[in-house]
Amino acid sequence: MQVNVTSISATTISPASTAPTELSNAPVQTSSPPSKIPFRPRKIRKLSPDDSDSKSTQTVAVSEGPKPSVTTAVASAKPTKSKVVQSRALMVPRVVARSLSCDGEVEIALRHLRAADPILAPLIDMHQPPTFDNFHTPFLALTRSILYQQLAFKAGTSIYTRFISLCGGETGVVPENVLALTPQQLRQIGVSGRKASYLHDLARKYQNGILSDTTIVNMDDKSLFTMLTMVNGIGSWSVHMFMIFSLHRPDVLPINDLGIRKGVQLLYNLEDLPRPSQMEQLCEKWKPYRSVAAWLADTEMYRLGVMLSKVGELLVSYQFVRTVINPDKERHHFPLKLRENSLVWGREWQGGVSTFLGDD
Repeated sequence: MQVNVTSISATTISPASTAPTELSNAPVQTSSPPSKIPFRPRKIRKLSPDDSDSKSTQTVAVSEGPKPSVTTAVASAKPTKSKVVQSRALMVPRVVARSLSCDGEVEIALRHLRAADPILAPLIDMHQPPTFDNFHTPFLALTRSILYQQLAFKAGTSIYTRFISLCGGETGVVPENVLALTPQQLRQIGVSGRKASYLHDLARKYQNGILSDTTIVNMDDKSLFTMLTMVNGIGSWSVHMFMIFSLHRPDVLPINDLGIRKGVQLLYNLEDLPRPSQMEQLCEKWKPYRSVAAWLADTEMYRLGVMLSKVGELLVSYQFVRTVINPDKERHHFPLKLRENSLVWGREWQGGVSTFLGDD
């Protein structure tokens, strides 16, 4: 930002120099302070959302949404987030919050959301509250998520069943046993070579002490996100789903989830789909229960989608065999309600999600 200040200040001084002899004199320092004093408020006005100067191309690119008040707030908040603040947040010890699986915690979250954002009140009244009762170990949950990536539900279930058989059951899915499986053994049960490398990378980070079930449970959200995305094959979407449905973290916002983004667009009557960079600002009022609010938004989007599509009628009856989804346009477009109930995150659902599209 200071580079722009110096460049613009130079242009403002040069046209003001009507007498070239005055610039060569020594008292030039007396003229520079007055030129800087009126310049600062002029630059602030250019960066304000009310002005639409031709020079402010960056602000125009950010504020291209339908509601200037919302997009401008998002755009103006972006420069205030410095990398120094973000890196400092990683060093802050985790403030242990109540898990969503604790008795009465979901009810507390719904009461808070009803008061914080009245738009969510009809959704709270309409839908059954979510349940968070999956208690698989972190290593097992992460292993399952890798195995189910990019697979039809039945195919993923078949491979997962053979995988746990090789390990001696779900209790045998531990880093040592996973590392003992060769790529050839994994390929024989249907695991691709790439996924085999993902599984080994996860198990190796456990074995080397970089990760453990205990450290994962005790890490704050930002540190956990950083550490898990270091594992090959685990991206931001997988980490967010893991934190919500396996660790039951209450304040997780999957900003890259297409279903949630469409739900937010629907709730706030936005003409354009909010970008991931805008989601944090738009959903600020949901804190500290963004996990539950995201579930509500995504579930409502799914309900309306079911009402408006013939394919949705098959989804409701749980009798569909395969849902055609364009991976490029509908990536991550799986409602959290179905993802929560699917075998991928620990609760068996008869019918399941036809295809699990991960981000990895």
